Amino acid sequence: MSASIVAATLADIPEINALVNGAYRGDSGRQGWTTEADLIDGTRIDEDILANLINRDDTTVLTYREGQTLLGCVELRKEGYKLYLGMLSVSPLSQNKGIGKKLMAAAELHAQQHKCTSIFMTVISVREELLKWYQRHGYVLTGERKPFIVPDERWGIPKGSLEFLVLEKKLPSR
Repeated sequence: MSASIVAATLADIPEINALVNGAYRGDSGRQGWTTEADLIDGTRIDEDILANLINRDDTTVLTYREGQTLLGCVELRKEGYKLYLGMLSVSPLSQNKGIGKKLMAAAELHAQQHKCTSIFMTVISVREELLKWYQRHGYVLTGERKPFIVPDERWGIPKGSLEFLVLEKKLPSR
């Protein structure tokens, strides 16, 4: 079965919505290792937010498919000479198969094509296993912390006090 990584379209929204919410929250997310279900109640995203992301000029959502099946996605947003990487999601039953690594490699290529010098992200500080995974892939803690603020309950409701750590990966110049 052939794999492809391409920019999402509005037609992909229902599948992306199900994938992201299934990977991050709820019982289906517990089948993988990236779940936030014990930290945050509610949904991770909804179709309106996804439509907004896909329609933004500074943002690309990449999808990973094997055949017709959506197995992963990632949000990429250009901020000056940096690229923000967010919403990296892999179907819980397809985790540990290299899909996340492939999406991160595609993100690095996207960043270089858009003349970005680094990629940064935020990760909830108590997600130690996830932080270590990103660090194994070249991301370093910047020392910056950001409060976990939920401006809209469509992003979920924290079960306790949370904060983000900022990680960054410098990219080689082309």
